[in-house]
Amino acid sequence: MSVLARSRTVVAGARAAIEAARERINDQNVYPVPDGDTGTNLALTVAAIDDALRDANDDLESAAVAALVRRAALMGGRGNSGIILSQIVRGLCDALATAPDASEASLARALRAASDAAYRAVRQPVEGTILTVIREMATAAEAAAGSGRQRAAVLAAGERAVAQTPELLAVLRDAGVVDAGGAGLLEIARGAYAGLYDEELAEPPAEGAAAPVDHHAEPSVYRYCTSYVVAGPGVDAAGLEAALSAIGDSLIVVGDPDATKVHVHTDDPGRALSLATAMGGIAAVEIADMHGQIVDRSRRLQAVAPEQRATDVVIVLQGDGNRRIAESLGARRVVVGGQTMNPSTGDLVQALRSDGADGAVLLPCNPNVLGAARAAVTAAGDGCHVVEALSIPAGLAALIAYDPDAPAAANAAAMGAAAALVRSAEVTQAVRSARVDGIDVREGDWLGLVEGTVTDAAPTLRDVVGALAGRLLGDETALVTALLGADADGDARGALAELAEAHPEIEFDVREGGQPFQALLLGAE
Repeated sequence: MSVLARSRTVVAGARAAIEAARERINDQNVYPVPDGDTGTNLALTVAAIDDALRDANDDLESAAVAALVRRAALMGGRGNSGIILSQIVRGLCDALATAPDASEASLARALRAASDAAYRAVRQPVEGTILTVIREMATAAEAAAGSGRQRAAVLAAGERAVAQTPELLAVLRDAGVVDAGGAGLLEIARGAYAGLYDEELAEPPAEGAAAPVDHHAEPSVYRYCTSYVVAGPGVDAAGLEAALSAIGDSLIVVGDPDATKVHVHTDDPGRALSLATAMGGIAAVEIADMHGQIVDRSRRLQAVAPEQRATDVVIVLQGDGNRRIAESLGARRVVVGGQTMNPSTGDLVQALRSDGADGAVLLPCNPNVLGAARAAVTAAGDGCHVVEALSIPAGLAALIAYDPDAPAAANAAAMGAAAALVRSAEVTQAVRSARVDGIDVREGDWLGLVEGTVTDAAPTLRDVVGALAGRLLGDETALVTALLGADADGDARGALAELAEAHPEIEFDVREGGQPFQALLLGAE
């Protein structure tokens, strides 16, 4: 069997095993935060490798197969556990690229290299986690090499290591669970061995499937699990890691000369991304609301039946204030994204498929998200609809028309009609001089955009707001919604106060939006 064919069977077995255990692993996930996504992240990471191997040319040699798998694991690594798994895979590939014979001696060297790579990837290694499990499996592989019983020894060592994780990590002991990452790695190893020996996947031992309990472990002090890839050779990984450590935790920065993968828990995903933009191109951006995931996990474990409704709403936006407004208007899922941070189609599909409703409506709130939104509703299946609300003010206006008891199609029509009544604008500041949409812009100028097109540029924010008012406000305008950005100052508030005073016939609803890139978002209707 060729190296590529063997790799395909091994990874296919691993994928089947972790998919079968995904929800159990999610429910066991309380460390580093109880966000209930470790099984999903491991499954998606293995799926990325499997998909890459399926698409590979059949004539690839062993070194090329190893390079392909390394890159797929790096680019597809999801979450803290998935990125550590990508480094385990990297160590395996580095060792097996030169000795792809799958002998017990080769596998022992590969598992040790995998363990070493995983420990190097983590700034502050913690025992009682996936790190402990891969180390113990490597030690067992070395001890049993040449005995003909290595597989049994490795899996037995993995089982013992997983069972012992609560003794090493108090949060696991208090919750009555084993480490989710370590348990997931063990399932992946079982599946990989089954694939290697062309066997049916065996059921895991009964002791590995203990039911988790709902334990109110401390959530992360930060809200967003943020990961992305920086492409290019100019990445200062050490400098980036140091800068990110000031705005978050659970930090991993790993990669190769061509691409660096970053994972961090932070309250400021925009800042985490901007720190890397000067070093290379940003891709594969993933941002998850861990606090929301914790609520979902707790609900699942407590077996609380979700409120029955006909339609859910998923909205894509940025800014804590905007999120709170959307949730108060009935949005069931808020996906962080929009300007510079486009969510993946997979993230949107996952949000659309949340339990509790017969259908769902997706509000992209940004033209850049519309393509992924359309693809997501197609993938999610019948009952899902996109409403082309292409700004946050339009999305919030659409939510006012939302009726959770109405069918999704009826909601999509009503919400689309509400969004269409809104004329949207934004105020931001130019970071460089350029000619944009036929207007000469100097660095530091304030820009006004109407429906995404630059219409005005001026040295002061008040001048731009005044110019936008002439474009937005008409005889039939009854309401202006103004969302203040994260960096909005007294000038923004003053400009809005002057506008309201000049137009007493119009209601001005001014809110703290918190969006990172626009000082103001305006919606007139």
